Amino acid sequence: MLMKLYIKYMVSLRCKMMVKEELKNLGLKYVVVDLGMVEVLEDITEVQHNQLQINLKKSGLELLDDKKSILVEKIKSVIVEMIHYSDELPKVNYSEYIGEKLNHDYTYLANIFSEVKGITIQQFIIIHKIEKVKELLLYDELSLTQISYQLHYSSVAHLSNQFKKITGLTPSFYKQLRNKRKSNLENM
Repeated sequence: MLMKLYIKYMVSLRCKMMVKEELKNLGLKYVVVDLGMVEVLEDITEVQHNQLQINLKKSGLELLDDKKSILVEKIKSVIVEMIHYSDELPKVNYSEYIGEKLNHDYTYLANIFSEVKGITIQQFIIIHKIEKVKELLLYDELSLTQISYQLHYSSVAHLSNQFKKITGLTPSFYKQLRNKRKSNLENM
């Protein structure tokens, strides 16, 4: 019988590898280890559950139990996956995409997310889009126009305004800072 476990703060490939290692150490056979979610083949004993919770906590991860927190983690995983790990953002509205992915009414999801996180889903999406912009600026392969198009901004000005609101810097100043730091490190 498959059992799903939900894990908070699981946002990278490194986290996935670490969780796989913890499951292996506890003798738990898993089918899927994804961002924020694990499927194990058998029921997990209370001792294994408690040990997994302790081991994950040492690494900054948290095993979730309450239904609202689990749903919020699912929402976060869908957003992180959508922005950071897919080649192209969905053509439909984010609200429609998230609602369909999680098979829930978006308003319901938005209300629970705001209640648990203290910010809106939209604010969470903006924060992650800006993180993606920073990443793309560092790679220095795309122009700001290409980045704004790729991340579905209505204009470069809109992207720049959002970037400044979140980081306190303009995208070009951010890029200059990174380049200056890089050249300083190379000259050491």
